[in-house]
Amino acid sequence: MPSTRGWDMGSRNRSIRFKIFLLLLLPLLSLSALWGFVLNLTMGDAQSLLRAGTLYRTIGVASTDLGLQLQAERVRSSEALTTRELTEALGGQRARTDQSVGEFRQAVTDAGDAVDTLRRPLGTLMGALDRLDSIRADIDNGLSSRLSGLNEYNRILDSIFMLYDHLVTVSDLSILQQAASLQAMGMAREYIAREHALTVGALADGRLTEPETAAFTEYAASRKFLHARGLAGLDVTLRRPYEQVFASEPFQAFVIMEARVIRTGAPPPEAAGWTETIDRLISQLDGHGLAASEMLAVRTSEAATTTVVKIAIAGGVGLIAVLASIIISVRFGRRLAAELGGLRAAAVELSEQRLPSIVERLRKGEDVDVRKEAKAIKVSGSAEITDVARAFGSAQRTAVTAAVGQAALRRGVGQVFLNLARRKQGLLHRQLALLDGMQRRTHDPDQLEELFRLDHLTTRMRRHAESLIVLSGSTPGRAWRKPVPVIDIVRAAVAEVEDYTRVTVETMPVSAFDGGAAADLTHLLAELIENATIYSPPDTQVNVRGDQVSNGYAIEIEDKGLGLAAAEYAAVNTLLADPPEFDLADSDRLGLFVVARLAARHGIKVLLRRSPFGGTAAIVLVPREMVTEQTALTAGDSGEEMAALPSRTRKKALAVVTSGTHAGLPRRVRQAGLSPRLKDKQPERREQPEPPAQRSPDEVRDLFSAFQRGTQRAREEAKDEGDK
Repeated sequence: MPSTRGWDMGSRNRSIRFKIFLLLLLPLLSLSALWGFVLNLTMGDAQSLLRAGTLYRTIGVASTDLGLQLQAERVRSSEALTTRELTEALGGQRARTDQSVGEFRQAVTDAGDAVDTLRRPLGTLMGALDRLDSIRADIDNGLSSRLSGLNEYNRILDSIFMLYDHLVTVSDLSILQQAASLQAMGMAREYIAREHALTVGALADGRLTEPETAAFTEYAASRKFLHARGLAGLDVTLRRPYEQVFASEPFQAFVIMEARVIRTGAPPPEAAGWTETIDRLISQLDGHGLAASEMLAVRTSEAATTTVVKIAIAGGVGLIAVLASIIISVRFGRRLAAELGGLRAAAVELSEQRLPSIVERLRKGEDVDVRKEAKAIKVSGSAEITDVARAFGSAQRTAVTAAVGQAALRRGVGQVFLNLARRKQGLLHRQLALLDGMQRRTHDPDQLEELFRLDHLTTRMRRHAESLIVLSGSTPGRAWRKPVPVIDIVRAAVAEVEDYTRVTVETMPVSAFDGGAAADLTHLLAELIENATIYSPPDTQVNVRGDQVSNGYAIEIEDKGLGLAAAEYAAVNTLLADPPEFDLADSDRLGLFVVARLAARHGIKVLLRRSPFGGTAAIVLVPREMVTEQTALTAGDSGEEMAALPSRTRKKALAVVTSGTHAGLPRRVRQAGLSPRLKDKQPERREQPEPPAQRSPDEVRDLFSAFQRGTQRAREEAKDEGDK
C-alpha cells in the first residue's frame, strides 16, 4: 500500500501530456504484445515445418539408407549364423553398412540446431550403432544363435524407427497424420524384412525352431496390424499405390507362403520362390515408400511456404496496424495535449494576468467595463474542451462582475465613511467652537476642568473622524503652506492621546516637515503613541525621541509593555509596508490600517520591533524630501514654533510642555513659551515651592485667566496667518 500511495502521489504531480502518453502507451503495448505473441506462434509453426524439411533432407534420408543397409546385413548375417561361413557377400555388405553409418553421422552434424529435439532418440541410436562391431564379432566367433543374432539387428532397427517417430514434429495435423501412417507402413515393411531374414536362415538348414516359429508368427501379426493401420490413415493419393501393391501377385504369393510357414512351422519348400517373391515385394514397397516420403516432404515444404506467407501477411498487416495505432494515438494525443495546453494557457492568463489586472485597476478606482474585460476564451477542439472553455468564460464573467461589485461596494462603503466622517467632523468643529466660547465665559475651576476634559475628548473624536476619511481614500483637508517644526507636530500628536501625561518627549534636533503633510504626520504619530499607551502598563512612561539621519528624520516611540512575538512583528510590518484593502471585519487593527495608509501616501517608512526594555519600539522614518532645515529655531522657541499650528492644536500642545497636572488639568511652567533671548533678560526669581493640594479660588481664577489669554492670543495669530 505505501508504494501504491507513493505512485499515486507522484502521478498527481505529472503533466497532462505525460498522463495522456501513459494512457495511450498501455493499450499500444498490449496490442504490440498480442501481435508479438501471435507472430511467435505462427513463426513457431513455420520453424517447425522448416525444421522438419531440414531433418528429412539430412537425417531422414541418411537414416532410411542406413535402415536398408542394416536389413541387408541382417539377411547375410542370418545365412552366416546358419552355415557358420563368412562369405564375401557378407563382408561387402558390412562395408556398405559402415559407409552408411558414416554418412548418417555426417548428416547429424549437418542438421545443426535442428537436432535439438532429437537428442534422446539420436543418443539411443548412436549407442546401438556403437555395439555393431561387438554384434559382428559374436556372429564371426559363433557365439550367437540365429534368433539372438537377428534380434540384435532388430534392436538397432527399432532405434532407427524410434528416431523416425521423432522426426515428424510438424504442427500441421494432416501432415502429421500422413507421416504417422507412412511410418506404420515402413514398420510393416520392416516386419516383412524380419520374416525374410528368419526364413533365409531356416532355408539353409531346412528347419525353424519353436522360438523362431513363434517369432515369425509375431512378425506376421504385427505386419498385418501395421498394414491395416497405415492404410486407414493414408489419404487417397498415398493409399492407392499401396492398395495396388497389396493386390499384386507378389504380395498375394507372400501372404500364402507366410500363412503356410505359420501353419506348418517349416520354411517354404522352394527357397528360390520365396526369395524372388520377397525381393519383388520389398522392391515395390520401397519404391512406393520413397515416393510417398518425397510427396509428404513436398507437402511439408508447401505447408511451410504457405505458413511463412501467411506469417508475412499477418505479421505485416499486424505491424502496419500497430504502427498505424501508434501514429494515430500519438497524433490524437498531441492534439488533445495541445487543446488542453491551450485551455491551461488561457486559464493561467486569466488567473495570473487578466483578473489581477482588473482587480488592480479597481483598487485604483478605475472604471471597468464587464463586457469588454470578460472576453470569451477562444479554444478550439473537442466538445469537452470547448465546454470547459465556456465554463471558464462564465466563471471569468462572474469573477469580473463580482470584483466590480465588490469595488463598487467598497467605494460605497468608503463614501459612507467619508460622508459620516465629514458630518462628524463638521459637528466636532462646531462643538470645539462652543467649547472655546464656554471656556472664555467660565471662571469656575471645576467647570473649566470638565470643559477641558470634554475639549480633549472632542479632539480625539476629531482624529477618529479623520481616520474614517483616511480609510475611505480621501484626505482630511488640513494643510499649511509653511513648514511645521517637528517638535510642534510631535507635541500636537501627544496632545491628541488620551493618556498624554504618560508621554515623555525628549529633546529633538531642530527641523521642520512639509506643511502639506503636517496633519497626516500628526495623525500618524498620534495613532502610534496612543497604541503605545494602550498596550503598556499605566504606571510606565512612553518615550518619544527623534533625530536626523542620512535618509531623513527618524522618530522613535518606545513603550515598556510586553511586546509581540516575532511572527506578529513580521505580520504587522508587512501590513505597514504594503497596506492591503481595508477589511471591515478586521476592526481590531483600525489604527494600523490608518498608519499604513498615511505612510504610503507620503512615502514614510514605519517599522515595529522589540525594544531593549522588552516593549515595542515604533520607528517612523520621514523621507529627506519632506524635511526642511530650521536652524533659526531652538528648543526654547515654543511660542513661535506653535504659532504655525492652528489654535486648537497649539492649545493642546501647550499642555505637553507642562511639567505637572492638577486634577487632570495642565499646569503652566513659567517662561516655557518664551524665547531664550527673553529668558536671559528676565530677572532671576526664586524657585516657587510646590503649591498646596488645594488652591484658593483666586489662584485658580488667575491660572485659567492666564490660560485663556494665551489661547486668545494664539487664535489671533492663527487668524492673521490665515489672512496671509
